[in-house]
Amino acid sequence: MKSLLETAQPDAVINTSALSVPDYCETHHEEADAVNITAIEHLAELCQAYGSRFIHLSTDFVFSGDTNRLYTEEDTPAPVNYYGYTKLEGEKRIAAICRDYAIVRVVVVYGAALPGQHGNVLQLVANRLRNHEEVFVVSDQWRTPTFVGDIAQGVESLIAHPQSGIYHLCGSECLTIAEMAYRVADILELDRSLIRPVTTEEMKEKTPRPRFSGLSIEKARRELAYRPHTLDEGIKLMFGL
Repeated sequence: MKSLLETAQPDAVINTSALSVPDYCETHHEEADAVNITAIEHLAELCQAYGSRFIHLSTDFVFSGDTNRLYTEEDTPAPVNYYGYTKLEGEKRIAAICRDYAIVRVVVVYGAALPGQHGNVLQLVANRLRNHEEVFVVSDQWRTPTFVGDIAQGVESLIAHPQSGIYHLCGSECLTIAEMAYRVADILELDRSLIRPVTTEEMKEKTPRPRFSGLSIEKARRELAYRPHTLDEGIKLMFGL
């Protein structure tokens, strides 16, 4: 990385890499630390040394979810799983090292998957419904799903933005994972009766997840003129409708 930055002398470095599977992070602490904390610290040090603006993607999972209102950038993080802990530590290292940075928190990112990618929850729902298979989705966890194209535009705005700090770039609608699945079914005209809403308790997930982690985008609207797509618009773009 040092050699690369020395050669390229980039104005900005955008880091989208992460170990982002909460269940895996929960049982592989050393690997999660290496990717989500140590590597970020090294990147931050290099960006600081070569005068590059560091734009780093983080997550809503830095929050506990113990609320019923959208989180702002000023709210205090309190992660409930190891993945969230490592992402928060990465954020802290950047803020301590870099003078010129933007931390971008995103939520349930969706969009057309590239070949070989596992895709996202909306793709998974569509695939199962197209195969006439049942799909179990959690009905008591709230998120603000994010169309990938909106992140790209928001990050592009942040490259030349004069301020450092945290920015929430996500969708403007806060809804449950089950509600997202029903939107996919309705827009793609698939059988919504195959969707099985279940509670977090019924899901029996080994790794705790925040109950409510919707993020407020008011700061991004104000400073970046950020205007995300609606979920319906994003789904149509994702599936080429």
